[in-house]
Amino acid sequence: MKIWTSEHVFDPGAAAPVGVKFLALNLNSGCTGATRTQNLDDSSSTHPWETVTTAAMQKYPNPMNPSVVGVDVLDRHIDPSGKLHSHRLLSTEWGLPSIVKSIIGAARTKTYVQEHSVVDPVQKTMELNSTNISFTNMVSVDERLIYKPHPQDPEKTVLTQEAIITVKGVSLSSYLEGLMASTISSNANKGREAMEWVIHKLNAEIEELAASARGSIRTPMAAAAFVEK
Repeated sequence: MKIWTSEHVFDPGAAAPVGVKFLALNLNSGCTGATRTQNLDDSSSTHPWETVTTAAMQKYPNPMNPSVVGVDVLDRHIDPSGKLHSHRLLSTEWGLPSIVKSIIGAARTKTYVQEHSVVDPVQKTMELNSTNISFTNMVSVDERLIYKPHPQDPEKTVLTQEAIITVKGVSLSSYLEGLMASTISSNANKGREAMEWVIHKLNAEIEELAASARGSIRTPMAAAAFVEK
């Protein structure tokens, strides 16, 4: 089993990345963990929690994660305390290397992932848990993401991400776990790029709606002015 964790600050206006830290944990199970803290170097402004969580709910489809080919909402409701609960089914193409396919004996790479999320608008937290429901006899990938406001700056959002990978019943399981952990780390970087893409897309749509609304207001006013003349 391997555990991969990452903490990221959604702050496109930040300076260059402050660095990457890796911490190896030697556990009885032979598990290795990695903890990483990273800031993005980008333009534009910071993103508050409300903006980031809205983007997280609309993350797919996006050009950075083409492996996610379908998203179905199975259930969505608000509990008595005001928390939003969502249960979604994601259809994905894993794109496993040929050596991995040969080891685990999987000819097909399409897999399904179930995702549960809880958004607490009062405490301003969003927790998302996902796990694969395909190939579970050979491999399990359990991911957990938590979005919350930055403790020192509410205009920034902190994402803490963890993945637990377990390969079962095949040879070279430790090698496969490490390979999948590297893949998840790479996909996490693409996921953050996707979030920035979605946020920019949402902002553009809002600006377009605002411009359209302003145009709709001006038209009757112009007509009224013409009538008065």
